[in-house]
Amino acid sequence: MEFAFMTEPQTGGSYEQLLRLALWAEREGFAAFSRSDHYMDGDRSAHATDALTTLAALGRDTSTIRLNVLVSPASFRHPATLAKTAATIDELSDGRFEFGVGTGWMESEHEVFGYHFPEWGERFDRLTETLAYLRAALGRAEGGFSGEYYRMADLPILPLPTGDLPLIVGGSGPRRSPRLAGLYADEFNMFTRPVEEFAARRDVMRRSATEAGRDPDAIKLSLAGSPIIGADRQEYRERLRNRASSRELSETELEAILEAQAVPHGTSDQAATQLAVFEKAGVSRFYINVYAPLDEIDLDEVSTVRRLLS
Repeated sequence: MEFAFMTEPQTGGSYEQLLRLALWAEREGFAAFSRSDHYMDGDRSAHATDALTTLAALGRDTSTIRLNVLVSPASFRHPATLAKTAATIDELSDGRFEFGVGTGWMESEHEVFGYHFPEWGERFDRLTETLAYLRAALGRAEGGFSGEYYRMADLPILPLPTGDLPLIVGGSGPRRSPRLAGLYADEFNMFTRPVEEFAARRDVMRRSATEAGRDPDAIKLSLAGSPIIGADRQEYRERLRNRASSRELSETELEAILEAQAVPHGTSDQAATQLAVFEKAGVSRFYINVYAPLDEIDLDEVSTVRRLLS
């Protein structure tokens, strides 16, 4: 299994801090460096940079690591803007960009910035059209695109990606997200959940891909989560205590959440065994997700988590 490092810069952080983390991840041999796409942290204002702009800059300021976004809300940008931006980042990064797209979910964020926030059904309909539009605009499908919300003429759209520019569909729902992944994605990403729930979503994705004439084995399965791991029981309890305190929870409450969400936790042997269950179920990439201001991220802990899970 390969490991990626996922950050949440909407919690606060400059481009220089983001670059420092990306260069560290590159030196450490992570498969990919990822960031979220939010303009604010829930109801809290912070120094939140634009995801796609910073990824374009990282494409020039890094050398080998793959770069991606988990995930850009389709509600933020017209698919033409998404397609042109993605192709440009692909060019700037010499083909290292991976593009994650989702419905958008944070209603308060849309209200603050004046974005239209459709009902759930319309958000998925717009995401469906966005993904189909992107495949056409990025040279993955022929014939332009015409839908209820978006349309694109049947003309060559340049530049085309220099690399494969994988499309990532991220979502937690049991039906529509995995179905869209089967139709359009090169990678299907979920946050950790019980393996039975994961497997059910995986199977929906695989059926959808097969029905669309795609090879389901060619679609990467990935998980994101925030493991709490110690080399031994004492170190695990100390990290659990610190994380619980930062979230204003008791250790018992946090451990219950970890169990319910199937986040790898415990000693290194316990966590590796937990992750191996998902690897057996088809997961080939795990994103170590750190939800914290960029200047507060403990890189030693991230490195330790990766080492203990490997």
